[in-house]
Amino acid sequence: MVRLGTGIGWRPEIADDIARLPGIDWVEVVAENICPDHVPDALRRLRERGTTVVPHGVSLGLGGAERPDPGRLRALAERAEALGSPLVTEHIAFVRAGGPLTASPAMEAGHLLPVPRTRDALDVLCENVRIAQDALPVPLAVENIAALISWPGEEMTEGQFLAELVERTGVRLLIDVANLHTNHVNRGEDPAKALDELPTSAIAYVHVAGGVERDGVWHDSHAHPVTQPVLDVLAELCARTTPPGVLLERDEDFPAADELAGELDAIRAVTAAGAGGGAGAAEAAVRTSAVPDAPVPDAPAPHTPVPDAVRERLALAQAALLSALVGGTPPPEGFDRRRLRVQSAALTAKRASVIAKVAPELPGILGTDYRPAFARYADGRPMTGGYRRDALSFAEHLLADGRPEDAAARRRLTLWWRERSGPAPLPSHPAARLARRVRLALSGGR
Repeated sequence: MVRLGTGIGWRPEIADDIARLPGIDWVEVVAENICPDHVPDALRRLRERGTTVVPHGVSLGLGGAERPDPGRLRALAERAEALGSPLVTEHIAFVRAGGPLTASPAMEAGHLLPVPRTRDALDVLCENVRIAQDALPVPLAVENIAALISWPGEEMTEGQFLAELVERTGVRLLIDVANLHTNHVNRGEDPAKALDELPTSAIAYVHVAGGVERDGVWHDSHAHPVTQPVLDVLAELCARTTPPGVLLERDEDFPAADELAGELDAIRAVTAAGAGGGAGAAEAAVRTSAVPDAPVPDAPAPHTPVPDAVRERLALAQAALLSALVGGTPPPEGFDRRRLRVQSAALTAKRASVIAKVAPELPGILGTDYRPAFARYADGRPMTGGYRRDALSFAEHLLADGRPEDAAARRRLTLWWRERSGPAPLPSHPAARLARRVRLALSGGR
């Protein structure tokens, strides 16, 4: 197992701070945000200093009913090679549903959604992981996710599900202790029990992140400081094993560099205390004495292909859930309706936030009405073609409805939409953009 040390999630907004932070052994980048041919200069300089870079994918949907998309796998492989990475990581989640397996329109969640812990879902996940492993040039590690909702009729615990996944595929694990805490608050699952059941020798590294509790629901925001309960779960893990790497995640509302340094110091203190053993290690040894740590198999046993009927059953279940969350259809039987409403609102909020980053002109044009208008648009309209297409569809929806009411704002939105909805991308050079604006003005905006 590669020893990584202490790391931080690399984001452009804090690139300068990361370059100056002491003791950063490695960084993790969102794979989909990196172009192999144009690695950001700040990231390139880190690599030249000897800092390890690990690409972290968010769009494969390994827990989905469909087999992994070959194009997405090629893209992830290209990033691993371009960054000289020792491994790549993804999530145990589904991110889209519908399509050919269900003879229904394809939908995208824009977020990581939980996989049912059933034999069907595990069979599909194992085959999808094997497909990904065969396509990638470096080892794969998969991450447990945070969830607001639970599937009815689950057949395994989190730890059992992950342990069997490792046994059958040899895949490594990326354990997110913040997600274990989230599932403790939201689903009543004991993090210590999950850790007891894990094959700790399979752990590639660990995520630590902040969140916030509202109305009894924990939101894994990655926009708040790391809390003591999350550090306590990290301590539980470190009492059982010394993880090869631990990484701090932060995606929004970035604090000052000294605050990031303080959180990293707190993480180092916990991992150092765990490595030193003590009472916590002794207690963990007693708890796990009857559950020996299963070694990661060097060559997983041959497998039988998953029958199409199994994939179809999973596809129908995931499509029904996602349609209830983003398409306004009735909740599937057995789900907590209140939690589904919370999850649906969270998906809409995240979708609006990402659109605001992808198309920052839209909040600028719409002002304070941006989020309410987007919520009205998203109600019953699933995302089907990615965030950029979603931004254009949102603008089309507003313009078709005669909005914004302010004539000047409507002209600005019309121009924005025309510049981006033509058959060819708008040239990025400022002079070319200015020339097009002049042409539009002279033609009366036609």
